[in-house]
Amino acid sequence: MTLWWLAYPLLGIFAGFIAGLFGIGGGLTLVPILYMIFSAQGFPEAHIMHLALGTSMATIVLTSIASMRAHQRYGAVRWDVVKGLAPGLVCGTLGGSLFVGLVPTHFLAMAFTAIVCYASLQMVLDIKPKPKRGLPGTPGLMMVGALIGIVSSLVAAGGGFLSIPFMVFCNVAIHQAVGTSAVLGFPIAVAGLVGYLIAGWGIHGQPPYTVSFVYLPAFVGVIALSIPIAPFGAKLAHSLPVKPLKRGFGIFLALIATKMLLSLLP
Repeated sequence: MTLWWLAYPLLGIFAGFIAGLFGIGGGLTLVPILYMIFSAQGFPEAHIMHLALGTSMATIVLTSIASMRAHQRYGAVRWDVVKGLAPGLVCGTLGGSLFVGLVPTHFLAMAFTAIVCYASLQMVLDIKPKPKRGLPGTPGLMMVGALIGIVSSLVAAGGGFLSIPFMVFCNVAIHQAVGTSAVLGFPIAVAGLVGYLIAGWGIHGQPPYTVSFVYLPAFVGVIALSIPIAPFGAKLAHSLPVKPLKRGFGIFLALIATKMLLSLLP
């Protein structure tokens, strides 16, 4: 066992708490940090970002379940929204992740940073939707779900960084948006993991203990503590008033984007 493996459970604590607090799968937290750890470990540069993305997707499958169960206890899940978005999410995520292996690492990192910056700006500025604006019908939700799924597959996130701003934009209460996003992270993660496993299969020169684009020591280390910690984040989320929760989510996204941007600089 290398000393780097000790960092993964610590990362799991942070990722699990953030996943519960903001209703996200934890990918926004994991990807940039895994990217930096994998780089420091000397992993093959051509696939460092792909390994960070695939490993993140694998952890979200289990972390999202813990976060989803915690938010459901508070009655904060809009199942009508889940049913409308889920089919598009699955199709978009699976399709996007199947082709992610063809996208250069640097481009993926830049796309990740730009998307997160946009979502952060929306939440920090507290852009308020029109009072009469509501959710679109089923076809519209499926199209939005497909778009969120495609983007989520490229950044290996549970989709909360887009689905929460979208639901808030459509006048869904922030606590319900966070709870619903926690549920939506599961189908995104399952479809994304399947796609990443297929896309990375048969690639030579990967580090030991790697299956396709999933680095197993990081996966096991993260989920060991992210799963039991997620309910504590959810409990705090439902004790906070709306504005601090909304702006806290936006600031969190801004910090993640900044960290990723700094890692891209020479």
